[in-house]
Amino acid sequence: MKRVIIADSSADLADLASIPGAEGIPFGFAPLKIVAGNRHFVDDGTADVAAMADYLASYQGRSSTACPSVGEWEAAFQDGDEVFGVTMTSTLSASYESACMARDAYEAAHPGRRVHLVDSLSTGPEMRLIVERLAELLRAEPAPSFEETAAAIDAYRQRTHLMFALQSLTNLANNGRVSPAVAKLAGMLGVRLAARASDSGEIEPFAKCRGERKTLAALMGELARGGFAGGKVRLSHVLDEPLAERLANLIADAYPAADIAVYPAGALCGFYAERGGLLVGFEGA
Repeated sequence: MKRVIIADSSADLADLASIPGAEGIPFGFAPLKIVAGNRHFVDDGTADVAAMADYLASYQGRSSTACPSVGEWEAAFQDGDEVFGVTMTSTLSASYESACMARDAYEAAHPGRRVHLVDSLSTGPEMRLIVERLAELLRAEPAPSFEETAAAIDAYRQRTHLMFALQSLTNLANNGRVSPAVAKLAGMLGVRLAARASDSGEIEPFAKCRGERKTLAALMGELARGGFAGGKVRLSHVLDEPLAERLANLIADAYPAADIAVYPAGALCGFYAERGGLLVGFEGA
C-alpha cells in the first residue's frame, strides 16, 4: 500500500529530507505563487527570497498570491492509496478548498483510495510540525489504520501553535489579510508586531514591541502562555537568521529538553512575513 504525505508550499518543505525518520515516505507538494505585475515567483523551494523581497520593495503596483490549482493538488497525490495532506489556513487562502476539490475528484476516479486533509488554520512552521507528526505516524510499528492516522493527526493539530513577529504587514494588508489599522502598528519606526494564529486561523496581535529585546520577551511569554513544556519548536525567518538564533538560544536556555530547528522561510511565507519576519511553530497544550 502506498501512503503519501502532501502539503502546500507554505509549509516550506519541498521534500522530507530535513525530517529525521521520513526516508522513503512519498511526499508531494503543491506550490503557491506570488504575482507582481509580469513577475511570477513560484514557491517551489528554488525561489530567491532575497531577490523577491528587493523587487517587491521597489515595485509600485499590486502584488498578490495564487493558491495551487486542483490539478496541481491531484498531481501531488502521486497515485497514493492513502494520502494525508496539510494546507495553510482556509481563513486566509483557498488552498484548502482547492485541495478538497482535488480529493473529491481523486476518490471518485479511484474507488478505494482515500485522502485525509488537515486545514492547519496556520502556515509555515506549524504546518511543518504537522507534517513531521504525519511522518512519525506513517513510520510507526504496527502501522496505524487510515482512520487511526486521521484521528491522531487531527488531535495533534489541536495542540500546535503559531506565533510571529513582523516588521511590516504591508503585503498582508494589501491582500486583505489584516486591516490597514493593524498594519500601521507594524509600520511605526522600530516596532515589530507580535501576533498569533487564532483558533479560527486568523491573525491575532498580542504585543507591539519596540526593539529586539522586547520582541523576544513577548515571544517567550507567548510560548509559555501556549503551554509549551519543552517539546518541538520550529523557527523560520525572512532574511534575519541572527534574530531567529537569538530566540532559539533563549528557548534552549529556558527549556533544555526542547527540540529546536531554525531555517529560512520560503517564498510564500517570505512574501507575507516580509523582510525581518520571524515565525515560530511549537507544541503546546
